Amino acid sequence: MPTKKELLTTPVKHIDITQHNVVALVDAMASMAYSSRDTARAAAIYERMLRDTECGVILCLAGSLISAGLQKVFVDLVRNNMVDAIVSTGANIVDQDFFEALGFRHYIAGDEYKYGNGDAELRELMIDRIYDTFIDEEELRICDETTEKIINSLEPRPYSSREILREFGAYLAANGRTPAEGNNDSILLAAYEKDVPIFCPAFSDCSAGFGFVMHQHARQGQAMVSIDSAKDFYELTQLKIANPTTGLLMIGGGVPKNFAQDIVVAAEVLGVDAPMHKYAIQITVADVRDGALSGSTLKEASSWGKVDTTFEQMVYAEATLALPLVAGYALHKRAAAGRAGKQWGRVLERRAETVSA
Repeated sequence: MPTKKELLTTPVKHIDITQHNVVALVDAMASMAYSSRDTARAAAIYERMLRDTECGVILCLAGSLISAGLQKVFVDLVRNNMVDAIVSTGANIVDQDFFEALGFRHYIAGDEYKYGNGDAELRELMIDRIYDTFIDEEELRICDETTEKIINSLEPRPYSSREILREFGAYLAANGRTPAEGNNDSILLAAYEKDVPIFCPAFSDCSAGFGFVMHQHARQGQAMVSIDSAKDFYELTQLKIANPTTGLLMIGGGVPKNFAQDIVVAAEVLGVDAPMHKYAIQITVADVRDGALSGSTLKEASSWGKVDTTFEQMVYAEATLALPLVAGYALHKRAAAGRAGKQWGRVLERRAETVSA
């Protein structure tokens, strides 16, 4: 059995879409068939979404994406005003993005580990496996402890996940975990600096959850910091009401997909005649036939009044293959050149100040 040091030697490298102009390739794929044509149409819809300057773009992230090498893609989308809000699993934002922002890395696992051979030995070495990547459990515990530190620093009260994650971004900025200080960029830092709100509707299902457990365990009988999931939903719905034209770029499915789609219905429940999401793209490998949310089509979502079907596209492909093409196409077509950041984080902060006043 190799040593821990020997296994954790080759870090995953995040693909840099700014260095690869895929426009001609994607345009050529439009004349092909199957997933190639679907991917090309999705890229064209994302370009249209960005050129529509009235549109607010919501990025949804599910699955293990940062560990797979997509972190810089999302950072570039935020930095280039190609995303206005993010709805994600906690694992992508905390266990993976924040983890790497602290200076830790994910590592490439050998092919012999893909299918469970050696997992018992990995456990003894405190190495966690995500299919064909490794993560150091001891470093992940440091991430857990850092989340507890951030939570402990806050005034005891209920928070939306968006409010908490803004503090994560502020922590990175205050502690020099920035490119200006020689460190890698991150989604949390970019979103903090660009006023792009990040929502994690199942926030406790990640390292942040461990931080909350430690925080609340140490403060039994005292005032505590907690997550108000209803506030998450209300805040994102407020953004839909304030900016009726919206588009979704969904990677994977799960809770982020449904959460972002449901804000149309939530606005209607509040008495606002909100239009369906005008644009929608989903990249997924989930099957529609089991009736589960992750594989449900965007046309099915239209039956619920959530997504318009004029500019919608399902792409049945694995995210590390399809997303760099879709995002790279829009980037190199300069689709966002006419967009200014909507600064939705600031919009929500101002609304909160008005309510408290």
